[in-house]
Amino acid sequence: MDTPVEDAALPMSQLAFKFNQQTQILLDRLAPLLAPRWVAWVVSLLAYAVRVWLLRGFYIVTYGLGIYNLNLLLGFITPQVDPELEEGPELPTKSDQEFKPFVRRLPEFKFWWSSIKSLWIGMSMTLFTMFDVPVFWPILLLYWLLLFSVTMKRQIKHMIKYRYLPFTTGKKKYTTPGGKKEAAAAN
Repeated sequence: MDTPVEDAALPMSQLAFKFNQQTQILLDRLAPLLAPRWVAWVVSLLAYAVRVWLLRGFYIVTYGLGIYNLNLLLGFITPQVDPELEEGPELPTKSDQEFKPFVRRLPEFKFWWSSIKSLWIGMSMTLFTMFDVPVFWPILLLYWLLLFSVTMKRQIKHMIKYRYLPFTTGKKKYTTPGGKKEAAAAN
């Protein structure tokens, strides 16, 4: 015999399952659409910025969003296997070594999805005055800029030390002196 609590929970769990399933279908359809996804991100960012500007508040929420998105950016530009900490496949450092693509700690789609979700959550937080804590925003801005510059300086030093770029376009194509591409195998 089911209890009334279990009977009430069953439709809610079915509703949550259906919602998660529909969300996953939408995300699967959005995955190959790189430019429209990032346009939606820029629109969301601009909408959030305009809302905060017009309300002249919610600077703590904005600061939290900035820290969270900085953390996401670091995961996006950091290799999955840190050459400083682990032994694993190394990125090629010479032209005669085999091409190994840059594998990110945080893939681009997860970076986009986490970032846009954070913007939507931040936007919804601006609907409630309890999140509008009065602060002197220039101090938060300066602190965030300092944190960003120190973090990026450390990350760029790491990139230089281990000779990797987080943005690759694929394997280089070599041409013959006549300007034609070399054939991979002769028939």
